[in-house]
Amino acid sequence: MQEKIKIFQREVDDGVAEAVRSQASVAYLLESPTIVEPNVRDESLVQKIKAENKDQVDLYYLESVLVSTNWNANDDVFLPSSTWAARNTPEDKQFNFMHDENDIIGHITGSYVVDRQGNRVEATSDGSHPTDFDIVTRVVLYTSWAEEKNRERMDQIIAELKAGGKWFVSMECLFAGFDYAVIDNTGKQSVIARDEESAFLTKHLRSYGGTGAYEGFKLGRALNNISFSGEGLVDNPANKKSIILSNAGSTAFCVANTLNIGETEMADITTAQFDALKAELAEAKSENKDIKAKMDKVQAEETQAVIEAHQAEIVSKDEAIAELEASVTALELKVQETQKSLEATEAEFDNFKKKDEDRKKKDKKEKREAALVAAGLEADKAIDTVASLDSLDDDAFASIVELYASKQTPASSDEDGEAVAEDSDSDDSSVEADALDDTEATEVLLKGGDSDDEVDSTRAEVAEFLAEAMNIG
Repeated sequence: MQEKIKIFQREVDDGVAEAVRSQASVAYLLESPTIVEPNVRDESLVQKIKAENKDQVDLYYLESVLVSTNWNANDDVFLPSSTWAARNTPEDKQFNFMHDENDIIGHITGSYVVDRQGNRVEATSDGSHPTDFDIVTRVVLYTSWAEEKNRERMDQIIAELKAGGKWFVSMECLFAGFDYAVIDNTGKQSVIARDEESAFLTKHLRSYGGTGAYEGFKLGRALNNISFSGEGLVDNPANKKSIILSNAGSTAFCVANTLNIGETEMADITTAQFDALKAELAEAKSENKDIKAKMDKVQAEETQAVIEAHQAEIVSKDEAIAELEASVTALELKVQETQKSLEATEAEFDNFKKKDEDRKKKDKKEKREAALVAAGLEADKAIDTVASLDSLDDDAFASIVELYASKQTPASSDEDGEAVAEDSDSDDSSVEADALDDTEATEVLLKGGDSDDEVDSTRAEVAEFLAEAMNIG
């Protein structure tokens, strides 16, 4: 089972986590196949290749550069260490047509490593490896098919491969992680390990929608934990770098011709010349090792400087965030204090308003009681009457007081100045009629009420008051 890529919280926050998780494979065009036909192969080459099931009549043999240690056009970087570790993973993987895994036309029988001059490179006892190399795959195509249309298609593909100019190969690989390849403005390269602290760079990679640059540095995705999963034969003439090579007359890199050095060619070189070349090569390797050590030191220092600069930036941003949070907290406290002050003011206003309303009610009550007493009603009855007629507005109440006052007849006096009671035999029906007329007059005053129920209730209270006042109740 393929190992999953680790996702960091910063990548989740930046919205690129799903892209990182889902894009765990790449496929891109590489060097095109070198045709190795069974009837013209050099036997020494065959021994070097050690291909199983060689010389099979139903197989067609190809070789091609699967991958090179480089920085490709998609800003994916194949570092020497990760690529070297994956050098044996192509073996026994599918070789398909147009990247269709349901259309497999062959398989990869093996792979090996060569330097840029085509010299085969083997693993050393100390585990060291070159920094600039290619992985070459050996492939067989199936030429025997049950259906005639499949045989005809393969015959045509092989003919076109021999002719050159149409077919290209495309590498397929899986990976379970990556780091950040960095190039500064002077062209110096370094690698920053991808971790929780550096994961903010992921969103700047082209593979995840970024520009491929950050603060003047060019960024690439340095793949690691690589497993080459297959190879495809594709038709893409727009790619000028993928040139189909033939065995005869090619001046481009060709694995078969590079490895097939004849004895005559070797005889033209003297032993002294050969020893001199070996010494020169050893010296060049030593110088290269020293230069590489110095470059590694400089790159490490520059990488550390970049990391420290980013750390300082992170600290600065954290401090700014802390200041903003403190400001927000202070503002929240101020808002809370303001809210409490506002609530206290509202409570004080409500209390003042209630006191003012109580004072107005008291003044209104005392004025109405005084008006009734002045109109001739007893004080205790005036208190009850005011309470019962509280729903009347001031104009209506004033009309009632005025009506009541007009009905009060001064007592008659005899010749001696003593008060004489009214004749008890007076016509009660006449008094009642006057009282009723007064009630009808009062009803006219009350027609402006808000509802029939309110008018009826007030009308009853007024009638009761007049009846008592006129002694007709």
